[in-house]
Amino acid sequence: MGASEGGRAAPSGAQPAPRRAHIAALDGLRGIAVIGVLLFHAGHLSGGFLGVDLFFVLSGFLITGLLLQEKRRLNLAAFWERRARRLLPALAVLIVMTPPLAWAAGRTDLLRTAQQDTPWVLAQAVNWHYIAERIGYWNASDTRPFAHLWSIAVEWQFYLAWPLIVALLGGKRWRVAVVALTGAVVSLLLMVRLGAAVDTTRAYEGTDTRAFSVLLGAAAATMPVREAVARLPRTAVDLTCALLLGGPAVAWAVTAGEEAPGLFQGGMFAHSLACAALIALLAGAPEGRAGLVLGSAVPRRIGEVSYSLYVWHWPIYLLLPRHGGLDGWAWTAVAAGLSLAAAVVSKALVEDPVRHRARWTTGRRGWAALAAAVTVAAVAWAAIPQPRPGAGTVDVSRLEE
Repeated sequence: MGASEGGRAAPSGAQPAPRRAHIAALDGLRGIAVIGVLLFHAGHLSGGFLGVDLFFVLSGFLITGLLLQEKRRLNLAAFWERRARRLLPALAVLIVMTPPLAWAAGRTDLLRTAQQDTPWVLAQAVNWHYIAERIGYWNASDTRPFAHLWSIAVEWQFYLAWPLIVALLGGKRWRVAVVALTGAVVSLLLMVRLGAAVDTTRAYEGTDTRAFSVLLGAAAATMPVREAVARLPRTAVDLTCALLLGGPAVAWAVTAGEEAPGLFQGGMFAHSLACAALIALLAGAPEGRAGLVLGSAVPRRIGEVSYSLYVWHWPIYLLLPRHGGLDGWAWTAVAAGLSLAAAVVSKALVEDPVRHRARWTTGRRGWAALAAAVTVAAVAWAAIPQPRPGAGTVDVSRLEE
């Protein structure tokens, strides 16, 4: 979701290139991941939520690759600024737009929870807010338009902590690999322990319990793994990629939601490990058959807007009514289409200009634009009638009359 930088390693059998360029196949993987999540939230793919794990692994891989590439000139402030420019614009627009849309749709329940959750979204700690307030992910997400942003918070927390660790390790390739793998095992043990609870929200949304996905991706980006992949023959890479694509695909199809046996006892770890291996192979042999398929136009284009699409889809899903003959796959097509349209507009008009430092986003123009945006947001929020306490709920005592 968050990271979008990629790289092109040397062909199989050659030493990895020190500088990594863009890998279209990884964009394609992002596209597949977000499609899985959209289908899961629409009620069509019971294991599609595992697409979030694929996002996590991709983020760990791409960000660690950048950090190791810049190890001798790593500027943490500049790194965090780039992450902020990549992640925050879409969230800012979402936060500003969702309450007015909820009010216009007559969804005072969603308006109320959006306002309650906004400070935690801004602090990039909404996952811990939901855990602390015992807001179950599996049974309460449809009451909160920002419920899906727990994963963005996990990624942001990773972006804050992991660069510091890499810097302390001096960017040493073996040290980073060992620390990443050790952290992944510790995270797995925490998930196994906490995943035995009746409500698995703590295990599912905790930064510590989900860290293994990003850390496995981080380990896949280190030189020991890249060198091992570079020594594999192309035929072996193509065959292994096919198997690794098939395994997660089957898992997404047969996993029966959060109640799937073994999901929190190593199932998600195994899924993330397979994703990490697949990503390492694709980065090592991007011109292989799997890389060419994943890097083809449709998955690649969807992957390029996957972050925006993920950010926008859940509020739209909640606000789009299912009635008047609009249900099932027809509803899904409309909801996904609206989400894609919002993502494209958001990326083109806000995210890309900020990320690529358009003139109006830098210097005095940038500060003026920020001040104007804050003013518009404040006015928009102030103009929204506050929902009455109890609005949208049922008075149980009246049912007995």
